[in-house]
Amino acid sequence: MLHKLTNEQLMIQSMVRDFSRKVVAATAAERDQTKEFPWDNLKKMGELGLMGMMIPPEYEGQGADTISYVLALSEIAYSCASTAVVMSVQNSIVCNSIYEFGTEIQREKFLKPLASGKIIGAFALTEPDAGSDPVRQSTSAVKDGDGYIINGEKRFITSGKNAETIIVTAKTDESKMHKGISAFIVQKGTPGLIVGNIEDKMGLRASDTTDLIFENCRVPGENLLGKEGDGFKIAMTGLDSGRIGIAAQSIGVAQAALDAAVKYAKKRKQFGQSISKFQGLRWIIADMATELEAARQLMFFAASLKDRGEKYTTQASMAKLFASEMVNRLTAKALQIHGGYGFIKDYPVERFYRDARVFTIYEGTSEIQRIVISNNILKDNRSPR
Repeated sequence: MLHKLTNEQLMIQSMVRDFSRKVVAATAAERDQTKEFPWDNLKKMGELGLMGMMIPPEYEGQGADTISYVLALSEIAYSCASTAVVMSVQNSIVCNSIYEFGTEIQREKFLKPLASGKIIGAFALTEPDAGSDPVRQSTSAVKDGDGYIINGEKRFITSGKNAETIIVTAKTDESKMHKGISAFIVQKGTPGLIVGNIEDKMGLRASDTTDLIFENCRVPGENLLGKEGDGFKIAMTGLDSGRIGIAAQSIGVAQAALDAAVKYAKKRKQFGQSISKFQGLRWIIADMATELEAARQLMFFAASLKDRGEKYTTQASMAKLFASEMVNRLTAKALQIHGGYGFIKDYPVERFYRDARVFTIYEGTSEIQRIVISNNILKDNRSPR
């Protein structure tokens, strides 16, 4: 590791690991089948302080550092990636954005119930025709007296159905491109906010992903997050933090897949011996463990830069890129080690394989991460370190 974990960080990791293996894991396979939202998990996680970990205690958070957060998030993802993605969006993007850019009134009204886990939040940026290129979004917010009227459609919104508080980006000045995008806090039940299609997904099936439709949805002026034109900056800042969270989720699922593969390889016998005795398989496991450890170190480095208040955009993209592609390779190898059993739902590795697939796509595809990394390296004309 880049540094020794503190006693507090180790205590958080141990506590969350115990909770994850005993509580979260118990219903993960069932939720994958039924698509039931993990309300009971999230309520208990709120009580444990896991839904606003990096938010100061005065706003009902835990005041934990980013290293502690990614340790905890990895442990939740180890047992249930669907629960972990809700935790990740809540912490990295929703709570962090309101804390960084919100007014004191917004922090009191919206951040406290989010950070304490009393309610779930969502971040609505992606649109049907604007994913990797958010400047192309067409959702608009028009000033109307002391408020704004929002019209448009958002797509692939994590927790869109179950969120009580939603951060929405919308254009307030078409002529200013990315500087004409603003962000608004919209509460569930606001007239004109409609939950649209709920996606039937390959993985993360217990986490709802929905369309959100805004039809003359009026929000008060005090719900503008930051200033007019800050929306793009708010989104990019949130995504930097979120990408460390995707790395953490990837590492949690990859560790679960590796552990399952090792357990199966020791138990399965072929040609008169355990398949773990065959050199070809042992080398596959060695490569899996090495890739996992490399991803973990990239995650820790990005998290430590954030904790020190240094720029971490490039390192967050590197961690997200490598870890998300790593978990897809590892879950495929773990499934292969299981042979035909890996292809059936009796073994959790089948779920790990499906859950991992989206990690190279959401919160910036692998291709977008490569653009971010190369742009920063070429701009600085030097290595990111």
